[in-house]
Amino acid sequence: MAHMVPVRSLQVAHELFEFANKEVLPLVGLEQEAFWKSVESMITDLAPHNAQLLARRAELQTKIDAWHQAHPGPVPNPSAYKAFLTEIGYLVPEGPDFSIETENVDAEIALAPGPQLVVPVSNARFAINAANARWGSLYGALYSSDAIPEDGGASRTPNYNKVRGDRVVAWGRRFLDDCFPLAMGSHAQVTRYRVERGKLVVQLGTEKTGLKDPSQFAGFVGDWNEPYKLLLRNHGLHVEIKIARANLIGRDDPAGVANIRLEAAMSTIMDCEDSVAAVDAADKVGVYRNWLGLMSGSLTASIGKGQVRTLNEDRFYTAPDGRTFVLPGRSLMLVRNVGHLMTCGAILDSAGKEVPEGIMDAIFTSAIATLDLHDKRNSRAGSIYIVKPKMHGPEEVAFASELFGRVEDALGLRPNTIKMGIMDEERRTSCNLKECIRAAKERVAFINTGFLDRTGDEIHTSMEAGAVVRKADMKQAAWIRAYENNNVDVGLACGFTGCAQIGKGMWAIPDNMADMLVQKKSHPEAGANTAWVPSPTAAILHATHYHHVDVLGRQHALRSRAPARLDDILIPPLAPSGGSWPSDVVQAELDNNCQGILGYVVRWVDQGVGCSKVPDIDNIGLMEDRATCRISSQHVANWMRHGICTEAQVLETMQRMAAVVDKQNAGSGGYRPMAPDFDHSIAFQAALELCLKGREQPSGYTEPVLHQKRIAFKAAPPMSSL
Repeated sequence: MAHMVPVRSLQVAHELFEFANKEVLPLVGLEQEAFWKSVESMITDLAPHNAQLLARRAELQTKIDAWHQAHPGPVPNPSAYKAFLTEIGYLVPEGPDFSIETENVDAEIALAPGPQLVVPVSNARFAINAANARWGSLYGALYSSDAIPEDGGASRTPNYNKVRGDRVVAWGRRFLDDCFPLAMGSHAQVTRYRVERGKLVVQLGTEKTGLKDPSQFAGFVGDWNEPYKLLLRNHGLHVEIKIARANLIGRDDPAGVANIRLEAAMSTIMDCEDSVAAVDAADKVGVYRNWLGLMSGSLTASIGKGQVRTLNEDRFYTAPDGRTFVLPGRSLMLVRNVGHLMTCGAILDSAGKEVPEGIMDAIFTSAIATLDLHDKRNSRAGSIYIVKPKMHGPEEVAFASELFGRVEDALGLRPNTIKMGIMDEERRTSCNLKECIRAAKERVAFINTGFLDRTGDEIHTSMEAGAVVRKADMKQAAWIRAYENNNVDVGLACGFTGCAQIGKGMWAIPDNMADMLVQKKSHPEAGANTAWVPSPTAAILHATHYHHVDVLGRQHALRSRAPARLDDILIPPLAPSGGSWPSDVVQAELDNNCQGILGYVVRWVDQGVGCSKVPDIDNIGLMEDRATCRISSQHVANWMRHGICTEAQVLETMQRMAAVVDKQNAGSGGYRPMAPDFDHSIAFQAALELCLKGREQPSGYTEPVLHQKRIAFKAAPPMSSL
């Protein structure tokens, strides 16, 4: 139990109290007494409303459960179902058309479509790498990933492999030809680039040419006649050609091109939520301290051998007209707070109860971000961006907006300085998205489909309707296609183009860049300004899609299509014939689910790792976080509820898969095997509880169980003393 300090009517953990008073408040110019008075006021006024919203969720779920129990199976009458959902207040009346009124939104969100990274802010190295991923080497991303095949002698070797390198260079030249075509010839034929009277002049042997669209030339670094960096611009994104004839690559290149660097991760979500395992005051202070380092520019991380990684500086160029200009060297940073559900013992209210963690996050992340409002290293528009996850419907969005307004008042900020990112990842939000946006129309800067959490909520909401389809078939279900289209349709109808971001979800296989290059182009083609990527390498490669696709043009074209239908969004993803699969198919699905849950949970509980690349049952590394765990655990709970599998079968599968996960993690430092002493493995018991008690978890969330078990693990004696 943390040492608590009395602060007015509150009890504040000593670590948090000292961090706020000594590290945050002096730096941002806030007075202690006034700050803590505001904290007390917000908690006293808003915590009861937070509790009411959670009670409303439970009430609606109880009524939906009862309806499905009375009408099992596929919805027999969609009109009657919608009438029922409207009667209980799950569906709200849709108001007149409107456009959002958000002001002071940075270009990275409003005008320049591109990739978005999501990283745990608790990991300083990951956070710095993500912020620095604003710019990245296309050659490096291609060479180091499976985007370039390894056949014909092009393998990835420790030393430079020229066969592979030549393929990388050829890929890069094709990219330049496609997105920055010359008026004549190919970039592969260029022998020299130079600048003449503000224009890019390209030498092809004895002939001269230029860009087909001269306006794509944005600037350079170096001498006019011998520039060593050329800056090009397309669809609001920049590409830099590096010329270095003495370089290992440049010396063999006719034009001396040594690299092509792309403006890649235009924005990054520094995550305090699903990818973070923060369960107590010490954890929360660690999260907030890293966010403070990012906002101040002082965050560093050791990368071994005495080397320290820091945040990149901005980049200076000479424009075609001779003036000097600056481009950001870092990704625009947003911060994702936790949702409305969880409480945290870092602060206790006047009754000694834990306070809502979302209120605490809003206060501290915003207070820290005010540091940036002075020097504008991050947001040049002078805004703070908070992504708010797991909100259920317009009333919860309105509550978040009220909370942000109270924080602005407490910190002396102008109204709507705090911009809101609305995660469209709960069914009640999807069905009422227009009204959710209306509830924050003066501060919303972002809507994003979160397929993973959205699937978990879909299973939980329709738990009593019947057995759901297998996980692999979920993406082909009618509701998911309608949901993804609806997010874009509603965003466009509400005036997001040129003002705010419409986003798509994560590529979850970080080692498979070849398939990502093929498949993820569908996100900008769907009209999304951004889509999530798991690594700087993925950001670089995904950035090429935004050069090939004119997103703003796609958005204009999509406005004329027929909007997605609410009837389709409301179709539960139930298995045909009640789910009569062969026993081996059922067991294979259980094996896959249980192995994935265990592989993630054991790291969460035992090591405090909130997001990691976890080997699946076929030893393919998948990005796992609480959202993926929510799907798998709810899927198992649903199949148990409808007799597809039994509790005994789940237990046997869990025990067998625990041994598989132990073997996959053999040799990992600090790893504690779960088998064969299952009763004393807190991680195993957590994974089992997520499945066996999945129907009881609020909205099917994994947080309550994971937090409880992680706290228990931290309180348990170390292995050496057992």
